[in-house]
Amino acid sequence: MDRIQDTYRSIAARSEGLYKDNGSRFLAFACPVETEEEVKEIVDALRKEYHDARHHCFAYRLGLDGARWRANDDGEPSGSAGRPILGQIDSAGLSDVLVVVVRYFGGVKLGIPGLIRAYRTATQEALAAAQAVEKTAARRFRITFDYLSMNAVMRVLKDLDIPQSGQSFGNECSLDVRVRLSQYEDFLTRTRNFLLSLNEL
Repeated sequence: MDRIQDTYRSIAARSEGLYKDNGSRFLAFACPVETEEEVKEIVDALRKEYHDARHHCFAYRLGLDGARWRANDDGEPSGSAGRPILGQIDSAGLSDVLVVVVRYFGGVKLGIPGLIRAYRTATQEALAAAQAVEKTAARRFRITFDYLSMNAVMRVLKDLDIPQSGQSFGNECSLDVRVRLSQYEDFLTRTRNFLLSLNEL
């Protein structure tokens, strides 16, 4: 059976880049993110911090397959900012990444080719400064089982090296677990006889 591909590349921490052209400054911020809510918080925070800047353009890609994404030109000509930013995220083969480029206008219009180069290069600089990390796609569940099955369940979790949290032990026990996509079928097969319930979180 083919092993499910469940790893992808992201960045470890926020990093920054800078590009200057004809007096305009483009400050790029690359940030690791996992949800649209995080994206909104970071974009809002940067808008506040750099409230005197002309544009706050951004792009992000989320998840194992990168299917959730957005590119925002924030008032720049269509396709001249968000798309070049997203293009650099894709060129680097990254997901769970947001890049915001803050532009201070220098008084000279750069034209669409100049803007594309500026947003692309600022993003390149920020991503080049970032440390790439491998992430694992997983599903989170709350499992419940009776006390007598505890040893059997714990053995499976140990064998598959599945992280657990939120433990509650009584006559009925519950645990929160994070199961890699490539281990999901194996996990289900091995715990099926012991679990009272399996609820995705």
